[in-house]
Amino acid sequence: MTAPLIDPFARAITYLRVSVTDRCDFRCVYCMAENMTFLPKKELLTLEELDRLCSTFVGLGVQKLRITGGEPLVRRDIMKFFHSMSRHLDSGQLKELTLTTNGSQLERFAKDLYAAGVRRVNVSLDTLDEEKFARVTRWGRLPQVMRGLDAAQAAGLKVKLNAVALKEFNEDELFTLTEFCAERGMDMTWIEVMPMGDLGNEDRIGQYWSLRDLRSELAKQYTLIDLAERTGGPARYVQLQETGQKIGFITPLTHNFCESCNRVRITCTGEIFMCLGQEDVADLRMPLRAHPHDDAPLEAAIRAAIDRKPEGHDFDYSRQKADGQVSRHMSHTGG
Repeated sequence: MTAPLIDPFARAITYLRVSVTDRCDFRCVYCMAENMTFLPKKELLTLEELDRLCSTFVGLGVQKLRITGGEPLVRRDIMKFFHSMSRHLDSGQLKELTLTTNGSQLERFAKDLYAAGVRRVNVSLDTLDEEKFARVTRWGRLPQVMRGLDAAQAAGLKVKLNAVALKEFNEDELFTLTEFCAERGMDMTWIEVMPMGDLGNEDRIGQYWSLRDLRSELAKQYTLIDLAERTGGPARYVQLQETGQKIGFITPLTHNFCESCNRVRITCTGEIFMCLGQEDVADLRMPLRAHPHDDAPLEAAIRAAIDRKPEGHDFDYSRQKADGQVSRHMSHTGG
């Protein structure tokens, strides 16, 4: 039996997030610059390399695989990869194959995703106001995403909305978004904006809306019941007694969730980040390409990386500056 991946703090690594592209058809203000320079395609892992890499992790005990980007569904032939990964669902080694998407391509791919074994998708949606949506995504169009939500639910996919809490942007939509999700039978997770990327373009301190404050506002209209459950990610959940829906809070700043971290992230170039909020990185593309017919060097590189996984991140806004900031854009690491 292959030994499982255990980090230095006795946490089993069972959740892998893999970016399949740095490209996106949106330019969300908290994720990337408007005029991005994307990576040369030769630097990206091929779909075959992504398959081999993910399959190696599954063999080492990863049970949940989340595909991210950029926008994963703009990667050419990406459905071939999803269908290939479904073999690990069939074998029982992989418990869940899912993705995070901006929803722009769901109208086109929802049925195919379901056929590949995907049962849940997270859709990033920060506002239901068409003008504000265009402003925060720069290039996005809300009606296209709405059609994607319809298609996903019609195909049988369970949809959860992810919204970044942005001060003076979507504060006034807290209840509107909650009611929208309740009417459609969708859960929702709020995420604190994180200090990533070029702060010269966007004021992260000015954008920061504490989820403590958001939760207090929510409690004015709903009865919040704390839930002990975890979905393998960093969110802490409450149930709204009046609607029955779940609301999650991802709070890297007001509450450090690192003690239960069971995941690592891999970029579309094969770099593994052991922590979203640290710069420490290891290269998996080199052993992947240098040894095309031998997985032992790749497995050794993975284990060496996990042995360096830190206890936690250092994100901190308490001193009114973006302490713990990392220089890469969110789109580089994978959303």
